[in-house]
Amino acid sequence: MVVPRLVIAAPSSGSGKTTVATGLMAALRARGLRVSPHKVGPDYIDPGYHALATGRPGRNLDPWLTGEDRVAPLFLHGARDADIAVVEGVMGLYDGAGSGDFASTAHVARLIGAPVVLVVDAARQGRSVAALVQGFASFDTRVRLAGVILNRVGSPRHEEICRAALDESGISVLGVIPRVDGVATPSRHLGLIPAAERSGDAVAAVERMGALVADSCDLEGLVALARSAPPLPAHPWTPALPPSPSVTASASGGRPVVAVAGGAAFTFGYAEQVELLAATGAEVANFDPLRDECLPENAGAVVIGGGFPEMYAAELSANEPLRRRVAAFDGPIVAECAGLLYLARELDGHPMCGRLDITATMTGRLTLGYRDAVATAKSVLTREGERYRGHEFHRTATDPGHATPPLFRWRGAADGFAEPLLTASYLHLHWAGSPELAERLVAAIG
Repeated sequence: MVVPRLVIAAPSSGSGKTTVATGLMAALRARGLRVSPHKVGPDYIDPGYHALATGRPGRNLDPWLTGEDRVAPLFLHGARDADIAVVEGVMGLYDGAGSGDFASTAHVARLIGAPVVLVVDAARQGRSVAALVQGFASFDTRVRLAGVILNRVGSPRHEEICRAALDESGISVLGVIPRVDGVATPSRHLGLIPAAERSGDAVAAVERMGALVADSCDLEGLVALARSAPPLPAHPWTPALPPSPSVTASASGGRPVVAVAGGAAFTFGYAEQVELLAATGAEVANFDPLRDECLPENAGAVVIGGGFPEMYAAELSANEPLRRRVAAFDGPIVAECAGLLYLARELDGHPMCGRLDITATMTGRLTLGYRDAVATAKSVLTREGERYRGHEFHRTATDPGHATPPLFRWRGAADGFAEPLLTASYLHLHWAGSPELAERLVAAIG
């Protein structure tokens, strides 16, 4: 398939690639293009801004979570009917899981055959930007580093010096962004504040990013570069699963209903999870634990994903009617990270659902990284001995830290709680990497 595409990368985190990638998406959409947004890695927050910029779901491309073979198909699935795809990288271009470049931006760029545009923070350097760019371009010749966007350029003279040096390298300068205030998005303990929490402010921030990129970058040159990407020899991923005789109608006679938590406190989730549940035969119904006092009508299963319940502990606790209903729910429950905290007896002293006899607290320690986990107990999703690749990302802890036996083990660590109709842990899974999870959940609805 032919999909015009490019990857926005950087030498390191903090160079401005989120601003450039999101702004580019918004600027191209403003010109009437259908833009498919993608993010390298397990990040949930950047795709929220991408969705605002494009009007399409932000999607992740992560070889660790889904396997190398699914990256190109998942990309094509997300880019279906799009005029152009923009992929935001993660960390530095060659930074991957462990000491190699597996799951790095460079790795994903190779898997989808996309040219790379390097966003370089030019502050505090001049001619040296050319040496930096040439080093990145020659480090792995399988990666096509085809252009540069200079960020935080201080003056016309500063731009002239950088351009002159880069002209000698033969790599095109596709944008020069000046130092500006009021464009960056605010952050807190786990990175950017999710777009869903900022509402109108997030929309305004994306508009500012789009205007900045439109004024500072060569949009025609960037589109031409994206169109130079070769055909991709892969077929789009599909969430369609073979019909399962174990999936039965709900008590009301319709499709089984899976209630999925959302709202400002639960913003972490991959679009493919909902698509897989629907393909399995379920009706997906959203609910907001901050506002809704009841679960969706005829809910047969509950999914509570990641997010920031620690920021909304008092409000979540105040919604006692929903907490009581979740505690009493007798169908299958799947909880990841934030969901685990919501099921606890209390979070930072605030009463939660009490579905699990644990307490949860904020800590000063960041727990972050990929996990190669083995399921050590059967749950609504897992079977003992199965391997799962996931991601952990939080600053909280629970007491006790896990059940006996735990749901998962990795490198001597233990995590999670498992019951026949419940799975709760800190591990985030991308269900496109294990599509049987959707079928197991829906099949467990009584």
